[in-house]
Amino acid sequence: MKVLSPVAFGLLLTALWWLACGVKGDEIMPTPLDTLYGFVELVESQRLWGDIVASLFRVTWGFLLAAGVGIPLGLVVGWSNRVSVAVNPTIQGLRPISPIAWIPLAIYWFGIGDGAGIFLIFVASFFPITVGTMAAVRGISLVHQRSARNFGVRGLDLFRRVLLPAAMPQIITSLRIALGVAWLVVVAAEMVGMDSGLGYLIMDARNAGARYDLIVATMFVIGAIGIVLDVLIRKLERFDEVRWGYENR
Repeated sequence: MKVLSPVAFGLLLTALWWLACGVKGDEIMPTPLDTLYGFVELVESQRLWGDIVASLFRVTWGFLLAAGVGIPLGLVVGWSNRVSVAVNPTIQGLRPISPIAWIPLAIYWFGIGDGAGIFLIFVASFFPITVGTMAAVRGISLVHQRSARNFGVRGLDLFRRVLLPAAMPQIITSLRIALGVAWLVVVAAEMVGMDSGLGYLIMDARNAGARYDLIVATMFVIGAIGIVLDVLIRKLERFDEVRWGYENR
């Protein structure tokens, strides 16, 4: 049932897509078969793989840098009221700014290439990770903290043995959200400010005679990679240290 239901729903959407193309009756919108041919053309051209690697390279480095900075910062801000008073207003002030709005500055600072893309992914991932980590630490029950103190667990030992394990399930959820945002942003950034990647491939197909079959085929590739990335990040939930947080899901 776990396999048949998604397959059946996908076939239903494909049938509706084919029907919509027939009703509209124009040659611009590609049918599912046209899209399949477009995908085969992309694969045979061998360009698709290079663009996939370019997009994944930017997302990987930008996401890892954001996690490396955002998780420790979120832990500290969530743990210390003094640090929160000093840092949190800046975080909350910058957080609503769309990562897309940073594109002109990213290109100015890093030029057109991987540097700008990695920076944009960092910005897109940093705030969900940091804010999610802050909320995870602040949401830990005081009962757990007081119980640990009664057993003599204090200071950094309390942080390491109680607060961090208790916060990890929500931190992983924040990582999932941030990775989804990062994958979305890298495609958007590549459409306007990069010379490679899946987003650039979409714009190139549009400019090369409005090849909408290639555009839709690339969109399916983007969606498929997004699913794979989410499955990979969810594997973190299987670790014994955080599995308790997902037992009832």
